[in-house]
Amino acid sequence: MASAAAARHVHIEGLQTALPTRKVETGRARPVTVSSPPLPAAALQLRARVVLYYRAAAGAGAGAAWGQEEALLAKESLSEAVADHPEMAGRLRRRADGSSWEVKLNDTGVRLVLATAEATVDDFVGAGAGAAGDREAALAPWTDVDAEDPDMCALCFVQLTRFQGDGGYAVGVSCSLMLCDPPSLARFLLSWARTHAEIRARNKAAPIPMMQYAGYFQRPDTMTRRIKSVPLDSLASAGAGAATETLLFRASGGAPGGDHRALARACVDEASERLGKGKVPRFSLLAVARDGVGGNPRGMTVETCAAEDGLPVVVSEGSGYELEVAQWQDLGLEEFALRESKPVHVSYSIVTGGGDDEALVVVVPDGKGFLITATVPK
Repeated sequence: MASAAAARHVHIEGLQTALPTRKVETGRARPVTVSSPPLPAAALQLRARVVLYYRAAAGAGAGAAWGQEEALLAKESLSEAVADHPEMAGRLRRRADGSSWEVKLNDTGVRLVLATAEATVDDFVGAGAGAAGDREAALAPWTDVDAEDPDMCALCFVQLTRFQGDGGYAVGVSCSLMLCDPPSLARFLLSWARTHAEIRARNKAAPIPMMQYAGYFQRPDTMTRRIKSVPLDSLASAGAGAATETLLFRASGGAPGGDHRALARACVDEASERLGKGKVPRFSLLAVARDGVGGNPRGMTVETCAAEDGLPVVVSEGSGYELEVAQWQDLGLEEFALRESKPVHVSYSIVTGGGDDEALVVVVPDGKGFLITATVPK
């Protein structure tokens, strides 16, 4: 590991909030039902992490990855996308009965972080999954949700990071699983990219007013004050990422209203077998309910299941579900482009922070069946 004197950092240059451009209808909320209250404190930190890596366009010099105008457009388009997906600006809170939770849809916005990194794109994309994954927490920030005062805590963070060298950059996202399941997060991000392209096209011929918060993207050497700096390489030794691996499955068939717990157990067992892991005795299950085919989430159930619960294996011919391994690329984020270029690499992960012997399953209806993420300990 590099010495302290030579340690590389990610420098946080700006903190913003992308507020929705339209007000959310008052009183809107989405229930989070806990099968056996109280909700475990660790569940508040469960999140999806996505990092998209880009190289500078051919012929573009260092510093050209993000101009002043482009950074302004990123915040403007993110605010517009949040207005179209108001759940992304939601906050967790306890319901009046004290035993259940809900996501309150409000206007508090998405956290937008502007950063520079003492690293290149190749330090992440070419470093191997383990080395890069441990450091990606610096590219997709997260602040733990306070169990005592959760409604003051952001649940979705977006960070734009400019790399050294050829002007490459990354878009990193951390989003609470209580707020948004992985397919819904991908849909939101693709909506943001489309909105960004539309606003960019409208403003192509018209200059955008000067914005102080965006200036560092154009002139990084002029920054004299940084909000904070995070040692990049220290994150690996600090265990910033949970020691887990995630597989994605599709499930078809099965009886209407089937047992999500049995389906989740089947996915955990299949993931453990494919990854060469031992049988996992316990897992947490997040089961999402949607409004119709392809609709927005309308609620979630959280429960903990153990092997001794006697859950049946449901993967069989006839009445059971049929499982197949799906690919993260099916979510479509390889097409995500805030500028002209598509990402050279997309990293997906589920951060659990749970115990060494516990898995996490997220079950999401997708119209044809279910899309399931099964995250098991390494």
